[in-house]
Amino acid sequence: MSERPIRRDFASRPADPEHWIKAADVAPEHHPGAMFTARLTIDVTPDLRGRIKVAAFLRGVTVAEMMRDLLAREFPPTSGDQP
Repeated sequence: MSERPIRRDFASRPADPEHWIKAADVAPEHHPGAMFTARLTIDVTPDLRGRIKVAAFLRGVTVAEMMRDLLAREFPPTSGDQP
């Protein structure tokens, strides 16, 4: 039986923390097609989750797309924010 490789880098700390922290500041042109995103986790009841999924399906979009649009409408950029 073959052994699974151990992923030591998963929880390892970076050798240079300053570089690691600033890595998110890299402009997208250095990584074509990449857009910086952050995952948002919320707790909802199973009933609400079902209603959200059905609404997204009926609209022909994914739940993620629908929620991004909803959040963008509810929290538009202010004059000091960058797009």
